Amino acid sequence: MTVRTGTSGRAGRGLSLAVWGLTRALLLLCVFKVFTVPGPDVTSDVSVIYRGWYEVLRAGSYPLDDVTWQYPPAAALAVLSPDLLPFLEYASAFFVLVLLCDALVFGLLSYAGSRAGMRDAGTWLWVVGVPLLGPTVYARYDLMVTAVAVAALLAGVRHPRVLGALAAFGTLLKVWPVLLLAGTARGRETRRAWSAAAVTAAAAALAAAVVMPGAYAFLTFQRDRGLEIESLGALVFHVARQFGWEGRVELRYGSMEFAGPQVALVSTLALALSVLAFGWLLVWRLRARTFAVHTPADAAFTAVLLFTVTSRVISPQYMVWPLGIAAVCLVFRGTRMARPACLVLVATAVTLLEFPLGFAHVVASDAEGVALMAVRNGLLVAATLDAGRRLWRDTVPAVRREPAAEGLSRDGRAGTPASAP
Repeated sequence: MTVRTGTSGRAGRGLSLAVWGLTRALLLLCVFKVFTVPGPDVTSDVSVIYRGWYEVLRAGSYPLDDVTWQYPPAAALAVLSPDLLPFLEYASAFFVLVLLCDALVFGLLSYAGSRAGMRDAGTWLWVVGVPLLGPTVYARYDLMVTAVAVAALLAGVRHPRVLGALAAFGTLLKVWPVLLLAGTARGRETRRAWSAAAVTAAAAALAAAVVMPGAYAFLTFQRDRGLEIESLGALVFHVARQFGWEGRVELRYGSMEFAGPQVALVSTLALALSVLAFGWLLVWRLRARTFAVHTPADAAFTAVLLFTVTSRVISPQYMVWPLGIAAVCLVFRGTRMARPACLVLVATAVTLLEFPLGFAHVVASDAEGVALMAVRNGLLVAATLDAGRRLWRDTVPAVRREPAAEGLSRDGRAGTPASAP
């Protein structure tokens, strides 16, 4: 008899479906403005910016002159996707499609969690976590990308080539899904996943370059971005403003960024931290020896956290990335990521408090704004460090100390200092 933790079986799946339906109905009511959430209008990105890109893309070109276009070429598919529902207005169609992607993730997690040896904790994390971001999560295309990532990791358990192909497609949607390949098991699985990723990425990248001009203009726009006010590095200037720092907050490249003395230095340090994060991930990959069924998800979760925390930009919608990967981790009973996943869940709730609810305080760097950013980013840092430590301990064999290090000679007798007579 299989023993499950928490709510299980048909009743558990029925309850999770009911909670999912209720919370998603509330999200739709918010983005359709039946209910108004205090703070900035989070739907304007879709109704104004995405709609503007849509018109340019339909004309046969990427937005070459719009610095807010900072996405890989396949992002055009997300922007053009409302054409799948021509009977709806652009923004309405977009919101419905995001809902369908949300439903897809829920279905995948629920199905995986119902199988023998698995559990439904991942489903519940997704059900509860997504609405904690508020309407922002339905007003950006990041949930679509997360759906691809979740499908890739779950499919990769039995089909490494599918993992590779979906990871490559996700990378051309928003870059970060390339991190899904970090934890594939050594040997045949890695060769299959990585080769499928390389072939898919090459074919899709070539097709994008041939079909429309400007497919890679985003690289220049992304390079020139500054330090967004919600990033970890921005905390330096939130605090510095309390002591007379002469910088300012500006709307640049589609987000609120700090500008002024030493901003370029801190931005460079953030990039250096990203390089160090990549270095740690590479060392882990070379040292890791134990690859269990949950290791690819655990490694992807850790990698996404590393590169989110060290990024110069941590927009609110980015929180759905680690949330989705954490949900996949919790499907597996052997995962070590339960505590960092809970930290991400709490950080997601704090993110709603800072955007949109308290965004004016964040822009002003007042006491409430600084506190919100310190708590949210502090939780992300704690989750990242904890996830890295757990991944290392779970996969890298412990170094056995020589007996001499314990004060014993090789024959087991108590040793004496080398300087002893």
